[in-house]
Amino acid sequence: MPEFFALFSYLLVMIITPGPNNLMLTASGANFGVRRSLPHLSGILLGNAAQFFLCSLLLAGAAGVLEPVRKPLAVLGCLYLLWIALKLARASAPGQRRIGKPVGFVGGMLFQCVNPKAWIMVLNAAVLFMPTGSQWLGALTITATAFGIGVPSLLCWVWGGDRLRRWLGKPRALAAFNLCMAGLLAGTALWLLYGELWRPAGTVA
Repeated sequence: MPEFFALFSYLLVMIITPGPNNLMLTASGANFGVRRSLPHLSGILLGNAAQFFLCSLLLAGAAGVLEPVRKPLAVLGCLYLLWIALKLARASAPGQRRIGKPVGFVGGMLFQCVNPKAWIMVLNAAVLFMPTGSQWLGALTITATAFGIGVPSLLCWVWGGDRLRRWLGKPRALAAFNLCMAGLLAGTALWLLYGELWRPAGTVA
């Protein structure tokens, strides 16, 4: 029970706090509403669940196998975030249209492969909380716990963005919000990129 409480606390903090997924969902909720953002949210949940399950199940060799490719994937993910931030900022410019369409299910799922925060969360959870025996049960427990926390947490971020729509009806208000979200996304990407490029070799987080 103490081990599960520690796992629950760790995952809650990592999932519900601001990060690339949550910021993108908030922007999506504000621009497209909850319903049109659900495929994006579902893709995040499924992609993250696959990460948790596979990394936990293959813990014995996962860290060594993934370490050589983790940094290039993380850098690619940061560059993708900067591109999303640029799209948000350009959508906020005078005379520009709103963002064309939200991120879809496949896009949300595949982004987890290059999401630096997701990899840090997944690998740390596998290293710290995977039991020595019953690997299938341990992997399922970690995955189910993360999924159970992720559903309400991500919905809160989408719902929060959607609730802002009533105050973002005017073009200038929406432009200001999108610029703010673009700045936060860009700042997050640069911070994660800094952590990846200057992270001591051989460490997970």
